[in-house]
Amino acid sequence: MADDLEQMPRWRLLCIGLLMLAGFLTLGFRLHRVQVRHSPVYSGEQRRQSIRRVLLPAPRGRLFDRHGACLADNRPEYCIAVYLEELRRPGRWSNTVDAVDAEIDRLAAYLGVAREITRDDIEQHVYKRLPLPLLAWQGIDARTLARFAENPVHTPGFDIHVQAQRRYPHGTLAAHLLGYVGRDRPVMTNEVFHYNIMGMRGRAGLEQAADARLAGTPGGQLITVTVSGYKHSTTNRAAIAGEDLHLTIDLALQQELERLLAGYRAAGVVLDPRNGDVLAMASLPAFDPNAMSPSISHEAWNRLQGDSRHPLLNRALSGVYPPGSIFKPVVALAALAHGVSPEATFPCDGAFVLGGMRLRCWSRAGHGALVLRQAIEQSCNPFFCALGVSLGIEPIRDMARQLGLGARTGVGIAGERAGLVPSDAWKRRAERDAWRAGDTANLSIGQGQLLVTPLQMAVYTAALANGGRVLRPRLLLDPARPDGECRNRLALPSGAMETVRLGLREVVNAEHGTGKRAAVPGLVLAGKTGTAEYGPRDQRRKHTWMIAFAPFDAPRVALAILVEDGESGGLTVAPMVRQLMQFIFRLAPADVAPERPVSAEDTA
Repeated sequence: MADDLEQMPRWRLLCIGLLMLAGFLTLGFRLHRVQVRHSPVYSGEQRRQSIRRVLLPAPRGRLFDRHGACLADNRPEYCIAVYLEELRRPGRWSNTVDAVDAEIDRLAAYLGVAREITRDDIEQHVYKRLPLPLLAWQGIDARTLARFAENPVHTPGFDIHVQAQRRYPHGTLAAHLLGYVGRDRPVMTNEVFHYNIMGMRGRAGLEQAADARLAGTPGGQLITVTVSGYKHSTTNRAAIAGEDLHLTIDLALQQELERLLAGYRAAGVVLDPRNGDVLAMASLPAFDPNAMSPSISHEAWNRLQGDSRHPLLNRALSGVYPPGSIFKPVVALAALAHGVSPEATFPCDGAFVLGGMRLRCWSRAGHGALVLRQAIEQSCNPFFCALGVSLGIEPIRDMARQLGLGARTGVGIAGERAGLVPSDAWKRRAERDAWRAGDTANLSIGQGQLLVTPLQMAVYTAALANGGRVLRPRLLLDPARPDGECRNRLALPSGAMETVRLGLREVVNAEHGTGKRAAVPGLVLAGKTGTAEYGPRDQRRKHTWMIAFAPFDAPRVALAILVEDGESGGLTVAPMVRQLMQFIFRLAPADVAPERPVSAEDTA
């Protein structure tokens, strides 16, 4: 070999040396380029490949009533989590899945609880969320928690994991108003995340309407993983808690309203007519939002959906009903706005007859000739039928629209319905028929195709109370706007509103007023009862109403209550209004006059 090298020409040896030197120089240059010049680029790429970003939910804001009583908050929910990096097995992924599956079986037997996750759940977690803990049991009770903590058997890979659970301390109270939450990913930011931890998102009611304010700002977690994908270390960035919100609701008043409505399919709304604050809003029967948050079983959901009483329906703003006689003040205002004198009379001989139509009065003998104020007090059907037909549909419809009927109130809760103030165009489109005088007569006493919600009736009552300001109802306290938001102000002739208000006062306070069962000694209140018939002629049923405001001279509350399938507004709802007003103004039960015998006007 040495002889061969000695015989090799020197120029060939020189070429081989130069080639070797060039190779070493190239290698050195490439190493310098990777290790020195481009080190930040490659190290950053390596970090990106070994770091996982996790989006963490923020603590959800709480809900309070106007006096600071808690209506919704968060409690810790204890879970048992599996940390897979502590149970990993060499070889295929299925080895680790088998090990985790076996350990969960063993721990379930020791704790005496059923498994909550399947082998498929473990596999999905391994393939999609490996660096994160796997929740094997959620919402464990105190007994199971204590038994796990006292477990003498070493259980590597298992630990207690705590997550937030929404809590509604008053159960079904104001359930439709508050709503409920469900598990969902936090609202995404502009950053890119590999994983997210499920947080709470509003699904209904105020929880949904104010979700952006309640949810807060998510935090983040950086997880450094090994080449196999297991967690190595973590770094956290704190989330910013959601905003605590103070509602306009008065907890004690809400409780009293729901107590009065218990056992009925009913709804009630109490407003402050000075600013539109919703002091109470109830819909019964209700549901327990604790059972809905964070999720509800298919069986329980189907039971709620199939319940004939419709407990999921928010009757206060999603239920639409014919208003009956509580609509008559709308007709009265329309007449006064179009120049009808408050002293104009229309006769009542017990029924209004128009062609083949006959609409009876509760007074079979008739009232004789009445002026407007008396007709409101006596809730005289023939008077308002004749007045309405003399006006025509458009003035009545225009006044109803000015008072907010036929449109959503803007309260901000999903599911609110607009109701219906029918017109000739609507009837031609929906029923392929022209509007007739008989339709106007029916609408003038709150029957026919006219449909309203209890919330609309409360807003309308507040406008009667405050002199004609139609307010947007609000559910969140807003000290910056003490007078609320006025959506419309009625332009009426001088004395028109006062004529109607005086008639409403006599409904409750006159000896033969149709709402006399709502009277409270020591308090002057005004109101109007209503009884609206519906259903086939041979199976007629009644929706019963009352609207009211008090005190008469300086109103602080305005309300509307509906009871489905009641006896009459005067018999079913007026006593509820009396008790509610008594509660609001702190009048003792002994101050209330004893029940009067049933009379004909109670059925109006």
